[in-house]
Formats: sequence, structure tokens, C-alpha cells
Amino acid sequence: MDQVQPTPRKVLILSASAGTGHVRAGDALYQVCRNHPRISEVQHWDMLKYTTRLFRHLYSQVYLDLINRAPKMLGWIYDTTDTPWRNEKKRLAFEKFNARSFLRQTTRFQPDIIVCTHFTPANLVAWLYDSEKIAVRPAIVITDLDVHAMWLVRSYQYYFVALDETRELLVRLGIDPARINISGIPIDAGFRRPRSIHEARRLLNLQENLFTILVSAGGYGVGPVEDIIHELLRLRHPAQIVVIAGKGAVLKNKVDTMAAALSPESAVRLVSVGFTDRMHEYMAAADILLGKPGGLTTSEAMARHLPMCIINPIPGQEERNSDHLLERGVAIRCNNLPTLAFKIQKLINSPDILIEMRAKAQMLARPDAAASIVEQLLACPPVPSLDTAALKSMRRKRRAVRRHIVQQPLAELS
Repeated sequence: MDQVQPTPRKVLILSASAGTGHVRAGDALYQVCRNHPRISEVQHWDMLKYTTRLFRHLYSQVYLDLINRAPKMLGWIYDTTDTPWRNEKKRLAFEKFNARSFLRQTTRFQPDIIVCTHFTPANLVAWLYDSEKIAVRPAIVITDLDVHAMWLVRSYQYYFVALDETRELLVRLGIDPARINISGIPIDAGFRRPRSIHEARRLLNLQENLFTILVSAGGYGVGPVEDIIHELLRLRHPAQIVVIAGKGAVLKNKVDTMAAALSPESAVRLVSVGFTDRMHEYMAAADILLGKPGGLTTSEAMARHLPMCIINPIPGQEERNSDHLLERGVAIRCNNLPTLAFKIQKLINSPDILIEMRAKAQMLARPDAAASIVEQLLACPPVPSLDTAALKSMRRKRRAVRRHIVQQPLAELS
């Protein structure tokens, strides 16, 4: 008897270009899906492209402006909006008004699986499902170590999180424990390939025997990178500083100028790199990563068992990520930049501490997160088409349990 073949699925991955992390997580999922034998079609949308100009500006440029000019205000916004279900209807109305094109395109596409790496498309897809315009609930990938109230929706297929503590918080907030998976955050497939530290340095033309400090400015060159470099140049121990300048051409030129001005007698070598798709190689080559603890950067570092030195985390999600990393013993934090060289020098002089930090980072590593998420979603039974009797029966059942998450207990927790 012939074995029944699984039904090929049509997958829609939804991210938002508010920063780079959400899109990178979506790209990692897309890499897994595009050649999967059980997926007939996959698309990855930046949902902000289907919204009004004002909405795009608010989520992208205003977000970056706040990071650079008013990070404390960004932290205040993060904290004041972190109350479960607060202003739920107003928020949905605002998003629906500004994302009408997105709602039309999603309804027209009718995917079998929807994965969201940002909370805004998750909220809108949940509304489409509740309104019976699509047949599938969103699978939600939380792209930070912690979870903010904006990620909460009432209709969901799964939540995918990075830590057991995050899972516990969701459970306390009323999310079904059976639908929460500690998968890790999806990262590029390059991080799945093992690479020794010396092999990576040879590939990147770095000095093999120098202590290597990787400085990441993030995808947009945001951060006090010049000040960080000036402090690191005070190191007494021979080292090489590899600066990933990101997309900022001005920053890249400044780092090039600083490298050219170094004395030949300097104990420190400075290497300038622009925007790169080889972060998996640079992290494999490094002894420590200096930068901001975004969810994707953190997950990539853990996949390479790379300790971190956290500098100027963005108030809100990055400060919470920082707390988790410090608690797990995989990072140190520099609150006063003039002490940076002192802190790094102490680590260089204490190789046993670095070895222990690497071992703890390995315990948090989940380089297969993207593949794990895709396989779990494909293991779910296919959803009936919108016009079938089975779906009508499913609708009747879900109306009866739609308010499974009750607001009163959540209000008591907040």
C-alpha cells in the first residue's frame, strides 16, 4: 500500500524593519523554508512596506531617533506599555487603520502557516483569524530573551521563546503551556556550521595568536563606537580589535582613519569592517564581543559560545536581555566607559574566567532554532480550507473558547 505523502504547505513569514533583528529572524526562517520538501511556497514580508507612510516612519525612523537621541524616553515608553491587554482595542484600531494594504494582501494570499517575528503583524493576523478572514492563527517568535506585553495576542498557534523563564512568564499571563516552545531565536544558518577559532582567523586574515575583541555597532552603526575604540587602545596586552561598522559609511571611514593613525609600536591592532554577511565567521574568530545585547546578536554570540561585554544597552528590551545574560554568567557589563580597558584587561589576565563564560554560553546556544520552529509547525495537522464544513465546525468551537485568556487574573499580575 502506498504511503500517503504529507500535504505541501504555503508559508508566510512576517517581520517588521524596526531595527534589524526582526527581519534577520525572518530571513533565518526563510532560509530553512525555501528548500524544504514539504513547503510548496514561502514568502517573507516586511509588513511595514504594506502600511501608511506615517506608520512606517513611526516604527523605523522614529525608533532609531529615540535610540540615538532619547534612549531614556524609549525606556519609559517600553515600561509604560508593558501592561497586559492595556488599550488593546485602541491599539488594534490604530494598526488596522494604518495596515489596510497588509490586511488585504494577507487575506488574498491565504497561507497554511503564518510565522511572525514582530508583535504588530502577530496582532493583525490574530484579528484576521478571529474575524474568519483567514484559516490560520499566527505562530509567534519572540525575538528578545524577555517578553513584553505587546507580544500578547488572544489567538495563536504557538509561542516560540528563548528561555525557560520567558515561558514561565507567558504561562502566568494565561498562555497555554502546551503551545509554548523553548526553541531559541532563529539565526542565520552559518552559525550552525562548526568553526574553530584559529580556522576562522585564517579565513578572515586575522592574526591567529592575538586576543581578539569584536566590536559590533549593530546593523546601522548606532552606538559610541569611536569612544569604545579610544578606550580599547589603552590596553597593555597585545590584541586585535575588529570593528563591524555596519551600514554607516561615515563610521567606517572614521575607523579606517583611526587604524591608519596607529603607531607601529602599538600593542593593539585595529581592523575595520563595513556591513558584512560573515558575522558567523567573525564571532567564531573572537574571544569576546563588545556591543548591545539585542536578541539576535545575543543568540548569535551564544551559538558561537562567545562571551559578551555589554555597553550602553537600550533601556527596555536590551536592559532586560542584559539582566538575563549577567544572571547566566555569560557577560560582563561596562557602565563607565573609562573603565572598559581595565575590565577587558582583567579578563585577558583571567583565562579561566573566559573559559567558564564560554561553557555557560554553550549551554544557552540554540543554533538550530529556525529549523526546530519550522519542523514543529509542519508537524501540525493541515488547516481546512475556508469553504469547508470542517472549518465551519472549527469556527463554532473556537467561538466558544475565544476568551480562554481572562483579563481579571492578568490584571492581578500586572
